[in-house]
Amino acid sequence: MKKTLIFSLLYLLSLNTYAADILRMSTTTSTENSGLLRVLNPLFEKVYNIQLNVIAVGTGKALRLGENGDVDIVFVHAPVAELEFTRKGYGIDRKAVMHNDFVLIGPKSNPARISLTLPIQEALKKIATTPTTFISRGDDSGTHKKELSLWRQANIKAAGPWYLAVGQGMGAVLKIADEKQAYTLTDRGTYIAFKDKIDLVILNQGDPELFNPYHIMAVNPAKHKHVRYSLAKKYIDFVTGAEAQALIGAYKKSGEQLFYPDAR
Repeated sequence: MKKTLIFSLLYLLSLNTYAADILRMSTTTSTENSGLLRVLNPLFEKVYNIQLNVIAVGTGKALRLGENGDVDIVFVHAPVAELEFTRKGYGIDRKAVMHNDFVLIGPKSNPARISLTLPIQEALKKIATTPTTFISRGDDSGTHKKELSLWRQANIKAAGPWYLAVGQGMGAVLKIADEKQAYTLTDRGTYIAFKDKIDLVILNQGDPELFNPYHIMAVNPAKHKHVRYSLAKKYIDFVTGAEAQALIGAYKKSGEQLFYPDAR
């Protein structure tokens, strides 16, 4: 009798464990570090009874996980790489979700004498020619891809004792830059989420080149038959729908808005 009862309880627990479908999503660290996913995802899971397994990595790795069929959906912020991903047939149903911008931050002493509205290429030239340090994510993330493109536009080789690539996510990079009182490029959302924990300030912003859009797309089931396309489509519809878009627009830290909804 006792064994039968134990077996029955284990069976019921197993039913509960597998009651929810599982959706695997790779995303950039900024959506995770900013805390936004902790607002959006529990609502999705509750409404649809779908469990989200989130892998927060740099955009480059997030896209590679999609290429390999290791996830069902990709939520990132590197338009050129995203379009290549879809052109090769790995991603479908690409939708705009939101945007913010990149900002150049650094120590309050500002040894490179960067002004707030200086063109970003000129700001980077000042860093490269001043005895100071720049911390790069160095992880093939969307932020890293943007940073490298900005160095190219400024005709600067990002190398030397002043340039430190650490291969870390955005939150870790902010902490390293703070410890070294160095400059770095960050998305505004993560900076706002961390600014009470660091002693770095925004020193350059507003250049059109610093625009930072986020898109979501499903992994193509024609490439990987095992992916959960129907679940991915539900999440895309959810995050671009009215309720989630309102949550994105209302999400603030220290009274500041981190992201701006883009789905119409």
